[in-house]
Amino acid sequence: MYPAGGISASIHANRLRAEGMGSKDQAVHFNNQDYEALKQECVESGSLFEDPCFPAEPPSLGFKELAPYSSKTRDVEWMRPTELTDDPQFIVGGATRTDICQGALGDCWLLAAIGSLTLNERLLHRVVPHGQSFQDDYAGIFHFQFWQFGEWVDVVIDDRLPVKDGELMFVHSAEGNEFWSALLEKAYAKLNGSYEALSGGSTTEGFEDFTGGVSEMYELRKAPRNLYRIISKALERGSLLGCSIDVGVDYHGDMVRLIRIRNPWGQVEWTGAWSDNAPEWDDIDPSEREDLHLQMEDGEFWMSFSDFMRQFSRLEICNLTPDVLSEDSLSHWNTIKFYGTWRRGSTAGGCRNHPNTFWINPQYKITLLEEDDDPEDDEVACSFLVALMQKDRRRYRRQGQDMHTIGFALYEYKGCQNVHLKKNFFLSHSSCARSETFINLREVSTRLRLPPGEYLIVPSTFEPGKEADFVLRVFTEKQSETEELDDEISADLGDDEEITEDDIDDSFKSMFAQLAGEDMEISIRELRTILNRVVSRHQDLKTDGFSIESCRTMVNLMDKDGSARLGMVEFQILWNKIRKWLVIFRQFDLDKSGAMSSYEMRLAVEAAGFKLNNTLNQILVARYAENEMIDFDNFICCLVKLEWLYMTMCG
Repeated sequence: MYPAGGISASIHANRLRAEGMGSKDQAVHFNNQDYEALKQECVESGSLFEDPCFPAEPPSLGFKELAPYSSKTRDVEWMRPTELTDDPQFIVGGATRTDICQGALGDCWLLAAIGSLTLNERLLHRVVPHGQSFQDDYAGIFHFQFWQFGEWVDVVIDDRLPVKDGELMFVHSAEGNEFWSALLEKAYAKLNGSYEALSGGSTTEGFEDFTGGVSEMYELRKAPRNLYRIISKALERGSLLGCSIDVGVDYHGDMVRLIRIRNPWGQVEWTGAWSDNAPEWDDIDPSEREDLHLQMEDGEFWMSFSDFMRQFSRLEICNLTPDVLSEDSLSHWNTIKFYGTWRRGSTAGGCRNHPNTFWINPQYKITLLEEDDDPEDDEVACSFLVALMQKDRRRYRRQGQDMHTIGFALYEYKGCQNVHLKKNFFLSHSSCARSETFINLREVSTRLRLPPGEYLIVPSTFEPGKEADFVLRVFTEKQSETEELDDEISADLGDDEEITEDDIDDSFKSMFAQLAGEDMEISIRELRTILNRVVSRHQDLKTDGFSIESCRTMVNLMDKDGSARLGMVEFQILWNKIRKWLVIFRQFDLDKSGAMSSYEMRLAVEAAGFKLNNTLNQILVARYAENEMIDFDNFICCLVKLEWLYMTMCG
């Protein structure tokens, strides 16, 4: 069940984001730890920092293969660089891709991303802030900054590193006395809950967390025909690629497209055409050959673009967003971000295979205003990229959970009002585009081209009822407008019934006199007895009975004279409401089970006159549903509460 408090926290977080918190100039303090304040405390007290949030203890290593007391973690010590070497350095001669050597952890994806980061000093120092060392005001404390699900986060660590048999267990530098990469890995492990949480992943995940960019993945066996142009545009934008830039050389009068590739681990290289000592280089102008081989590190090599397409399986591109880029000369995407949630029973509808619930997923409208200005393309279309990312899933590995299977679908959105679309729309409209697949990756992204117009994006998990927070990002080459589709909160309750005792028939008067007793008024407890007796006669209704609290809300709604009791006219009006709501309940209890599913309740509440947004629907499901089902008494209590709130707000 999703607590209402969690929704309040989400609203508060959105308010802070609106004020700039989480931007690259105002990073969020992870675990509320302020690096400058903590370091100052240590310097003044003459003590070395010990991090209480990621202690030098077995649980920080892992939970399965690296679990406490496992063979891999036995005899592990936590040591500071000052204890490992006489002359520890943070960075020696600038950060380079040879500073990163893999240890006993399957996070090669992360190391490849760190290696690529060293090729761009400006991006590197966004993640690895300047001014950190083991000499000046050393206090055993360091910090790093990562992009996490739409915001920049500043992560503080102490410098106690896991050591086994006198060697660092995980990432280390070839020099042996350089520690920036090991400390960076520790900060990233803290962010994800443990070192073991980093095992297994995609380089694009690291790319994104170091830049705030958005990644695309191309299977080269079925790459688009314009892949070369996609790569060229990515380079224009300063994107990070899984391989180096492409170059054309004059070979026997023909221009041959070459691509330079780096194996992050060195040693193993391509030995075919255009490799380091291949005969093709003999026919290249010596000065051009020297330029192309300049600054080649071990493990770097050239190959033809056509060989690259044949030999490699996948190309990963991380497109940088405007808040990462600073050079005016680089063109870039226009970016729009949404923070959303999938909650069981209210917004977790599953994919299009589940038509009864698909419509309850969050919905977003995108308006593509300008077509591309590509002179080589005759088609009138707008290029854009949709990226859907699920949040914090690595942290749940400790509880045996992992990534959900996620994806999205797009629909043409012609002539619709800006409201959350219901089931019938999706039954009568097919999607015009969708993510290439539903997959259990942290992020699914797809590059699309559609004519100018309005479109609906529906992000979802594959199965209904899977709970997660997500970030939806839309990147367009030209100007666009995007908004979340949600219903405005409103109530259409009709006019209050104007009835007097003369309008009440004799049988009802007789029943009321029998129930009310001598004072001819019904108390809260008497109302509870009456309602429970009535609903017990309806065998088709599931109910565990009305509570005192529910009956108190009903009396508060109907009590006009402040007596905390209901007179005959007040009771008649309440009775009429309950009969009307009973009709609605039976109408939307589609399977005649005597209870409604949470998505049936959403439609039933609207039929009763209340339009609610996603946040309020989440609150109602959390409060009134049990195992995503709402019985009759909870449905009545929900409507009474809504009407009472509406009457209170409207004075």
